[in-house]
Amino acid sequence: MRRPRAEQFLLRFDDICPTMRWDLWAEIEACLVEHSVKPILAVVPDNRDPGLRADRPAADFWDRARRWQTLGWTIALHGYQHLYVARAAGLTNTRKKSEFASLPSAAQAEKLQRGTEIFAREGIRARTWIAPGDAFDAVTVSLLPSFGIDILSAGWFWRPLAGPHRTTWVPCQISILRPVPPGVWTVCSHHNSWTQADLREFQTGVARHRDRISTLERILREWPPVASAWSYRFCTCPRLSSLMVRAQLKFWKMWRSGSARHSGAESEPCRNPQASAPAQQLH
Repeated sequence: MRRPRAEQFLLRFDDICPTMRWDLWAEIEACLVEHSVKPILAVVPDNRDPGLRADRPAADFWDRARRWQTLGWTIALHGYQHLYVARAAGLTNTRKKSEFASLPSAAQAEKLQRGTEIFAREGIRARTWIAPGDAFDAVTVSLLPSFGIDILSAGWFWRPLAGPHRTTWVPCQISILRPVPPGVWTVCSHHNSWTQADLREFQTGVARHRDRISTLERILREWPPVASAWSYRFCTCPRLSSLMVRAQLKFWKMWRSGSARHSGAESEPCRNPQASAPAQQLH
């Protein structure tokens, strides 16, 4: 299938757990359902991170998770307990905080085993991985397929790419819906820290960009992963790849603003200087 020559967005919500901000989530979920948007949800199997205790625990959390799955939303395994136990950045990040990176293979395998067992017990199917803090290493990647996980939402790139151990990497680069050049762009959100203004911006962005918001399944069908050694090396060199992607976004914004002035049309506003900030820096 010929890949589309346009931008496509994926919406990703991290830190989904029983103690997240349910007041905001109710409005987020209503917006997603209204516009038939199917996001990626990074679900923590057994949250023990005090930083994610933003509300009283929802006793029916797993019922809700099963409903999201029925709606066709992608449920991703978001680590195990979301506890940063190692000072390591891993393959795609620069911040040295991780639940997995640098740990021995046996320790990582035990966490993956426990996390996937919880999902299985609750009837949740997941073949997508999102590491807490986006920090994981080559050992993590080598272990994931043995637990039925072969898709990683991670890295700085412009479209899906083929990684080692027959994995597919879908990049995650931005934090709000905004004008972007052609490619696949994952918008990573942490709604626990949102204000009402952030919520309104999200709702407006979804309505404005709805025709360009896709699903993970469709993205993988229309953008088959690129298999090349250089793309993987680029993606796992976070300082270089993040610099290049941010530069591309900056030049695209400048070009778009210049074209809009030339045509007399107004360019789409960005709310703040962090509009092009990488999603990983917001974790």
